[in-house]
Amino acid sequence: MDKRYNLTSTDINGTVKGARVAMVGGTTSEALREQVRERYAAAARTVTSGQGHATCCGDGETCCTTSAETETGASASCCGPTVLEADDSFGSTLYLAADRASLPVAAVAASLGCGNPLAVAELREGETVLDLGSGGGIDVLLSAKRVGPSGFAYGVDMTEEMLELARSNAAKASATNVEFVKGTIEDVPLPAGSVDVVISNCVINLSVDKPKVLAEMFRVLRPGGRIGISDVVAEDHLTPAERADRGSYVGCVAGALSKVEYLEGLAAAGFVDVSVQFTRQAADGMHSAIVQATKPTTVSAAAATGSMPAAAAND
Repeated sequence: MDKRYNLTSTDINGTVKGARVAMVGGTTSEALREQVRERYAAAARTVTSGQGHATCCGDGETCCTTSAETETGASASCCGPTVLEADDSFGSTLYLAADRASLPVAAVAASLGCGNPLAVAELREGETVLDLGSGGGIDVLLSAKRVGPSGFAYGVDMTEEMLELARSNAAKASATNVEFVKGTIEDVPLPAGSVDVVISNCVINLSVDKPKVLAEMFRVLRPGGRIGISDVVAEDHLTPAERADRGSYVGCVAGALSKVEYLEGLAAAGFVDVSVQFTRQAADGMHSAIVQATKPTTVSAAAATGSMPAAAAND
């Protein structure tokens, strides 16, 4: 069965109360979004040009550069457009060698994640998967292999250069059960209740409206659907200012949620069986983490389509 949807006519009504981040450190949300887009566009151009691997670390730097260093120009930001392999906390080294070997070189080279969401997503034959912030396509292509010909894998990304790279990688891999779609993770261009699993790799921390992202994940999942996410997460004692001191926003640090913020945000969106597990330290008090949750099997129609907050609908 063809699981493609008519993405041009999708009705996206998902909303969430409490949306935030009008400004971060004096920078508007739109300016932050543009900084993120340009950073990943530069990474895609780096890989496409054949100059090397994109990376989350500047030349000679450790993850992550402080915001003060970024402001003074003392060094490259944690996710600056430098042409180097990522260290063992970020990038393709977090995937099994056999998985890396099965993919086009450019898909592996463009990997910028802080984990391996497929290791916890438990994908099954025939499922439909959505990757939020799909980049060069590594997680989409690996997902497509796991769900098989009867399944389907979507990737959503806002950066045209990354979409072009991902589509090229899909063609090289002869992957026919994938589609890469332009859009933001705050406004996903897929219908409500259309996917079984949502994955994401070190992208949600980059969003300027995280409550909306969590609500969108809930909206697009079918009842009983689940999320398997890798992200950078702060220890609960760190204030937003302290997180910013440990790295830049585009460097996947300053915008990170705390563990409690993640747990409460997912619960408010309507998810159950929520968990956040730290896996490795990315900076002082900041960790790569596995985030998991499930959409209840019984959800009101209003909550399922995003026309009202899911938590309220479940009360």
